[in-house]
Amino acid sequence: MAALAIIGGTGLTRLAGLELTERRVVHTRWGSPSSALLLGRLHGREVIFLARHGERHTIPPHRVNYRANIQALKDAGVERVLAVAAVGGIRGDLAPGRLAIPDQIIDYTHGRAQTFFEDDLEEVVHVDFTEPYCEALRRRLIEAAEAAGVPFSPHGTYAATEGPRLETAAEIDRLERDGCHMVGMTGMPEAALAREAGLCYAACAVVANWAAGRGEGPIGMDEIRRNLETGMGHVGRLLEALMPRL
Repeated sequence: MAALAIIGGTGLTRLAGLELTERRVVHTRWGSPSSALLLGRLHGREVIFLARHGERHTIPPHRVNYRANIQALKDAGVERVLAVAAVGGIRGDLAPGRLAIPDQIIDYTHGRAQTFFEDDLEEVVHVDFTEPYCEALRRRLIEAAEAAGVPFSPHGTYAATEGPRLETAAEIDRLERDGCHMVGMTGMPEAALAREAGLCYAACAVVANWAAGRGEGPIGMDEIRRNLETGMGHVGRLLEALMPRL
């Protein structure tokens, strides 16, 4: 059983260094997850890898079956989940290529299946979400980033928007006024579902671009790809430092 799962987002559809032992196609009560579960060893530790947007990166953020993804990991015996996701930097220190370990999240999504607890309930269920990320795993990520010497920020509020379009400059101004430091499209309901499933969940955000109105000119996909290549290199070094700490 792998106690740790890694969910890869944009820029991380394959996990470099994974010694694959099994490719497991699964189905859950909520449907099929985004991809097969890849079981193997990473830097000497057993892990499970799941590609959030599919193995060919074809599932947009608003169409991801978040419930099936989290259920599949829960059914596989996972206890901790590290979510890697691309974001736009709002706060001045969150420059492209940098990593961030968020500690708060604000949900601006709509129309997504948000909970496991809605049908055939014996009673209504509410879960505490005051601290949306698992602090124990966040601490390990911070320690690993420091040991790896990668550029990162240990705190930040993640704004989860619907997508798949990028935001307007005015929308980013609003997010900043709300206290958000980075913006992405997959943080919710993934984090909340992990909490409902009893999983220790933390995120490593990779800054792919300046958010709208924070950089020079329009946001280009070539620029995003270059920044993600740099950022995912930092993620690889962080993971190498993280594994012995688990």
